[in-house]
Amino acid sequence: MSEASTVDDIDVVVVGAGFSGIYATYRLTRMGLTLRCFDAGVDVGGVWNWNRYPGATVDLLSRDYSYSFSEDLQQEWQWNLRYARQPEIIAYQRHVVDRFDLRRFMQFETRVTATIFDEATDRWEVRTDRGDVLRARFIVMACGHLSAPNRPDFPGLADFKGEAYHTGDWPRDAVDFKGKRVGVIGTGSSGIQAITTIAPEAGHLFVFQRTPHFSLPVNNRATDAAVEAEFKRGYPQYREMLRRDYRGAFFMEGTPRPSALGVDPAEREAIYEDLWQKGGPGFLRNSFDDVMVSQEANDTCAEFVRRKIGEIVEDPDVAEKLKPYGYPIGTKRICLDEGYYQTFNRENVTLVDIKTDPVERFTPDGIVVAGKEYQLHAMIFATGYDAFTGSLFKIDIRGCGDITLPEKWRDGPVNYLGMMVSDFPNFFIIQGPGSPSIFANVVAGAEQQVDWVADAIDFLDNERLATIEARPDREQAWAAYCEGLVKNTLFAKAQSWWVGTNIPGKRRTFFAFAGGYQDYAGRCEASALGRYSDFKLSPAHADRQLASAS
Repeated sequence: MSEASTVDDIDVVVVGAGFSGIYATYRLTRMGLTLRCFDAGVDVGGVWNWNRYPGATVDLLSRDYSYSFSEDLQQEWQWNLRYARQPEIIAYQRHVVDRFDLRRFMQFETRVTATIFDEATDRWEVRTDRGDVLRARFIVMACGHLSAPNRPDFPGLADFKGEAYHTGDWPRDAVDFKGKRVGVIGTGSSGIQAITTIAPEAGHLFVFQRTPHFSLPVNNRATDAAVEAEFKRGYPQYREMLRRDYRGAFFMEGTPRPSALGVDPAEREAIYEDLWQKGGPGFLRNSFDDVMVSQEANDTCAEFVRRKIGEIVEDPDVAEKLKPYGYPIGTKRICLDEGYYQTFNRENVTLVDIKTDPVERFTPDGIVVAGKEYQLHAMIFATGYDAFTGSLFKIDIRGCGDITLPEKWRDGPVNYLGMMVSDFPNFFIIQGPGSPSIFANVVAGAEQQVDWVADAIDFLDNERLATIEARPDREQAWAAYCEGLVKNTLFAKAQSWWVGTNIPGKRRTFFAFAGGYQDYAGRCEASALGRYSDFKLSPAHADRQLASAS
């Protein structure tokens, strides 16, 4: 739909047309519900619609990072790479939307600006920046946990006359860096991917590093059609295996050993080396069970990676600056790369340490660090996101008593099952705080959560109930349970977007559910089997009036 329109009354508004929003649109319209899905992008894609930076690649196997709801879809789609790049992911999402005729329910280049609950009618009033006004029974927030770019405010930035880009809001048209002097601030996942891809093209690339990250080789390669054909014959069984997995994804063959401290150092080194050579995200997962709970065990793993950096990077001073210290490996997002450390052996790449000497200011021609001006044609900000809550807080969301979501979450994002909030009836959050989200396969997680939402809506309709919302006591219990899951781990020792410390003033908390995909899904299923007795359920208005009259 290219023209703005007004719909008086529908069943569901879905916010976001990424993996979660696409599946929500599919599942809920197949139930016969009237629905409108809004997205600020020009097409489907969600976070991948904005993460178009050079080198953007998923960090799960492509066949895992895909839908399981249709066996025909699984069989017909062929991934080109083991770890898909952004264009292939977008192509897959568009294929799904067109194959299942979902585009007719979607409105693009439209940002939802407000969702306000009307207690008199049990309806949400939804407004958009294009003048749409809708009344909906249910809201499904599928706007993602990495959809609000963190834009730094350096002194003099407005004076910079060169090109400026953010990896989380990349231009649709290709950017030509050939022969240019390019700067990059940020060396997390997106920064590492962009740096590795842009370095061969740029005239000179300056990497302004705040905090070194642990990065592992991904060993990406083309998929083998014959191998994939054999694999697809067992796709249903494979998916069932993933549903029983801690993260709902495949992390290489192998069984982790009990303790990194219980084996001979030479054997431990051989195990780490084997996993390093295999590549991919299973390095920590398939090594030793205690690397995320024992600092001493974790140190053996971190030191192995630091030695690898020293072997790869030819300049010992540069290698030392690239080695991460001060936090356990795995307590920030592990990055996967296709030659990141080798990039610093190039003559046209310079590493600049801005943790010891922070950025002083931008000038019209570049950036000043430690009194030295680096002249630049372009600057890339790979500075991450206001994760989990940023995309929600950009919308004026008001529940019962006109309370806003930021007010409700003043002391942290408390909810139940990571999906529902007290005082916000019929308001569902997919991949929100308190759900596995980034700690699991987000596509599998989206399917599981949307299916739970669909079943809850079906239950309300069958039981002549109007609303469902979280109970405050259950929210507090869920928050305590989530906190307990990380209490005896090493996750509290790092400063990262996982705990919100990348955003000034944001309350520190571990935002994701760390108990594993299977545990989380089991608790959601138990709630459904218990007929949602752990939620506050309210009857329709007519039934309420009859009850009060009697």
